[in-house]
Amino acid sequence: MPGELSAVNVGFSYGGRTVLRNVSLSIGAGSQVGLAGPSGSGKTTLARVLAGLMPPSTGHVTCNGATVQAAGDGAVAMLFQSPRRSCSPRMTMRAVIAEGMMGGGRGSGRRREVDAGVRQFAARVQLTGDLLDRYPYEVSDGQLQRACLARSLAAEPDYLICDEATAMLDAATTAAVVRIIGEEVTARGLGVLALSHDRELLDAWCGSITHLS
Repeated sequence: MPGELSAVNVGFSYGGRTVLRNVSLSIGAGSQVGLAGPSGSGKTTLARVLAGLMPPSTGHVTCNGATVQAAGDGAVAMLFQSPRRSCSPRMTMRAVIAEGMMGGGRGSGRRREVDAGVRQFAARVQLTGDLLDRYPYEVSDGQLQRACLARSLAAEPDYLICDEATAMLDAATTAAVVRIIGEEVTARGLGVLALSHDRELLDAWCGSITHLS
């Protein structure tokens, strides 16, 4: 049963430069928490530490009561700012979504079952079937970000960290992405941390906001 993703007195340094100092934050199951702050305030670094992509220099991070290891445990997914940097240009949209299904063994079944799963998650993010066999250069940023969101949801994480995930999208696609994520929160108790420098967006999206200066 999901509990919370939390950082307690987390610090992080690159060489001799301190990026984070004594940061505490928690994201409960079924909640949407905003993290605001200017560029250079350490938002992305904190996100990567929370996702288990980097170990903290000080303090600790727990996910549902267990320590988060540097490699991650599959309970936390990240949706990045640039979909083009987070996808291989050699992968079709179908393959991008299927990549998320590899966690937990869901991608090890028959091809027909994997294809059915891809179509299911594509539909959840309102990505039409005619786009699934296209490559990143053949689709818009918004369409590709929908595929990245489907990939994250296909991993069935307990928590989703959105690192400026709507910064490259137009207003209509931003609204759609926020709504789709909100539906996941309501439907299955997904916990969300949304990082942005756009305070107006976070006010509309999240129930609470923490600020990094």
